Amino acid sequence: MDKSQILNAYAFRHACKAFDSQKKISDADFDVILEAGRLSPSSFGFEPWQFLVVQNPALREKILPIACGQQQITTASHLIITLHRRGDDLKPGSDYLESFMRDVQKLPDDVHKMIGDFYAYFQNTLFKIAGDDYKVAEWAARQTYLPMANMMTTAAMLGIDSCPIEGFVRDDLEALLAAEAGVDLSKFGVAHITAFGYREAEPKRAKTRRSRDEVVRFI
Repeated sequence: MDKSQILNAYAFRHACKAFDSQKKISDADFDVILEAGRLSPSSFGFEPWQFLVVQNPALREKILPIACGQQQITTASHLIITLHRRGDDLKPGSDYLESFMRDVQKLPDDVHKMIGDFYAYFQNTLFKIAGDDYKVAEWAARQTYLPMANMMTTAAMLGIDSCPIEGFVRDDLEALLAAEAGVDLSKFGVAHITAFGYREAEPKRAKTRRSRDEVVRFI
């Protein structure tokens, strides 16, 4: 892929407000989108996220009023609700993090201890979020925007549209997911929703952005 193809994908991507509900993303293409999310970076490599792919029409209908009636919820080919970790799992020395470093990252004992110690220093001294569950959860939630952006860009490279959605009643959506999908709210919260599909029509106006001189400063 040459440079122009990369920039063309960014120019193509927009927050699609109306999807063609008759057009579906192929399994092969959506697998690539999901893999882009799975391979995304995260602080300490701890991957504090989970992706819920919501394809149940009845559940989407229940989400619709919680998401301010935004029609992308029901018309998108695929809908991802991204969860962020929270609670005891993100405390230094937690069973989750210890097993993650041992079984997923497969760190040797000395590196495991070094990273665990630095993570505690990070929470206590650098970011000063230790002991504040809200701040720790927000730190984790911010990281989920990395896979979301990567999935949207990957979709654009495949000619697939997307729309990031934050317009929803968080408490109500979390309660619904706990009841309908068994989400453990002591471990996860909702970060955002991303809809994927094919545009019903071309955007009504061209993409607008500030000039590079306004947003980039070399020092």
